[in-house]
Amino acid sequence: MSTLNGFLFQVYPYVCLTVFLVGSLIRFDQNQYGWKSDSSQMLRSGLLRWGSNLFHLGVLFLFFGHLVGLFTPHAVYGIFMTAQTKQMLAVTAGGIAGAFCFVGLTMLLYRRIFDPRIRLTSHPTDIAVLLVLWVQLVVGLITLPYSLQHTDGSVMLILADWAQRIVTLRPVDATAVAALPWPYLVHIVLGMTIFLLFPFSRLVHVWSGFASIFYVLRPYQVARSRRLNLPPGHNLPPQGRR
Repeated sequence: MSTLNGFLFQVYPYVCLTVFLVGSLIRFDQNQYGWKSDSSQMLRSGLLRWGSNLFHLGVLFLFFGHLVGLFTPHAVYGIFMTAQTKQMLAVTAGGIAGAFCFVGLTMLLYRRIFDPRIRLTSHPTDIAVLLVLWVQLVVGLITLPYSLQHTDGSVMLILADWAQRIVTLRPVDATAVAALPWPYLVHIVLGMTIFLLFPFSRLVHVWSGFASIFYVLRPYQVARSRRLNLPPGHNLPPQGRR
């Protein structure tokens, strides 16, 4: 078990992150025509509108919540918030966002599997990724009752320390992480597996969503009219004729 824990919590994260970054670059370079979300809205909208909006609203909140919660050092938020307060905030806000995301993702998964028209046009990886995301979300919701059983914030500090050590390339204590309840361990492993599957699925369109921020911040395009000096009596030809 110590060998398995060492692999899952010390080696596997780096394998997944390497495939995530390098694989995304290779796919963008080699298969830009496949860099898209492959929306099935034109086939049948139905549950898509509600499911997609609820899912994206919830998953974006969960993503940035995990990002801030795991990678913000305790010394930073400890100035104005205790670990206990942060944990209760994470449980409350995460539970609400998780409920929205669960309802939306269930709609999308049901639509993808049980609608014959959409099922026939779906790639196997589309259904596989939705299933992995759904299981990951369910396991994440299961962790909420466990978090309420220890409101001192100790587990949150262990997870944050593990995540911060991974991204800063510092030694990781796999024993401390492996001692946590099973939902946290499954949640960690599935989360890293999603990064592993990312470059091989439609999830790559997430990169384009974040890149759109640079489109909003782009400088204005300057357009100048060109004045032509034509001889007297000479008119420009009609549009479309040469």
